Amino acid sequence: MKKPVTMRLSEDVLEYFKGMAEEAGIPYQSLINLYLRDCLANHRKLQINWPQAV
Repeated sequence: MKKPVTMRLSEDVLEYFKGMAEEAGIPYQSLINLYLRDCLANHRKLQINWPQAV
């Protein structure tokens, strides 16, 4: 079951996924969900290096 959410995405990120979704012939929300599900299944974690305060 899917839960509706509201997200704020950068325009370039949204256009990237919309373009990929159009090529694949699926809605962009479904493509984003598939991408995030793949991250979950493969235990991908984003590495963020925050600048150190001086």
